Amino acid sequence: MANEPTFDETLTRNAFPASADLARLDGNAQPSVAQTHAGEDAAMTQSWSGIGRIFSFFAIIVVLAFAMNAMITSGLRRTKTSLFGVENQIMEGKVNAQVLIAGSSRAIAHYDPRVIESITDHTAYNVGRNGAQTDMQVAFLKAYLAHNQKPQVVIFNLDAFTFVTSREVFDPVEYTPYLYDPTLYDALRKINPGIWKSKYIPLYGYVVEDMNFSWVRGLRGFFGWNPKEDFFLGFNPRTRQWTDDFARMKENNPNGVRFEIQSKGISVVQDLIRTCQQNKIQLIFVYSPEYSEMQALEKDRPEVFKLFHDLSQQFNVPFWDYSDWKYSNDQDFFQNSQHLNSAGAEVFSEDVANQLKTYLASHSQSAENSQLTGRLNHPTQD
Repeated sequence: MANEPTFDETLTRNAFPASADLARLDGNAQPSVAQTHAGEDAAMTQSWSGIGRIFSFFAIIVVLAFAMNAMITSGLRRTKTSLFGVENQIMEGKVNAQVLIAGSSRAIAHYDPRVIESITDHTAYNVGRNGAQTDMQVAFLKAYLAHNQKPQVVIFNLDAFTFVTSREVFDPVEYTPYLYDPTLYDALRKINPGIWKSKYIPLYGYVVEDMNFSWVRGLRGFFGWNPKEDFFLGFNPRTRQWTDDFARMKENNPNGVRFEIQSKGISVVQDLIRTCQQNKIQLIFVYSPEYSEMQALEKDRPEVFKLFHDLSQQFNVPFWDYSDWKYSNDQDFFQNSQHLNSAGAEVFSEDVANQLKTYLASHSQSAENSQLTGRLNHPTQD
């Protein structure tokens, strides 16, 4: 008990001098007006300062996003080789070919413009689109026409799925740098109404919609890097040889396959025909080779080809059908059932080029005869 503090010690330890206690009570109970306003101003200043810092942070993020988006877009537009090199030549109006090949991946892989040029003495270019249905094929052709001189001939490659329109955009980043083009943008918006996000929200098209990391290619392109060239006048040869893909496809589809004939798809082909006729471009339909065994699996093939012939006759469009191509059963010329490899493409390009050369010669002779007949019927008056 000797160590326990006395009541007086406890009281003394916890007591305040009377004067200090009175001062504290007076200060807490009656703050001055100036002190109150100063405290409020300080709190408000701190609040606005915090908001300002948050706003500045997000402003920096937005500026960086716009800057990065601009760098990627600029880099892709500067690219001189491969896919974006082709697209840049087209969108910059640097192609201006006399013979244009359009269509799907079968077009881009089957027609070598270098072979066509060497045989026909006409400049040629391939604007085929990987993974594109007919509506996007036609939209890209229209974009070409908007930026380049009109070709003399358009070879449009037909497919078993020609009358099936797009349900989604394949690899949309291929179009992102060119959404300023109204033809492309309108066509893409019909398929994907949310495409406006890629046009107006920075980095959306390159981050959310890009599955192939093209933004990396864009950044490299901004600093002058170009990928290895694998496109030649728009032609993209396939180097792979025959695989077992077809065998697996047959196994998975023992009853064959069908491709829908959509009224909208028919309208798209008719729009293609009108576009060429209005621009005085000779349109030629070509069904390029496919592996012969595949034809037996296409259950609606007769209906599709009847429609090809009907449109050809109705609108006076030549239709060259290579379904019975002499090498259509030779796997050495195919990568898979729908695509020729590079060896097959070279041989087929020679065949179609020779037919085109004959056609152009006869067409030219017919035009000369028509002009001569006109002069004879309307002689010049001296």
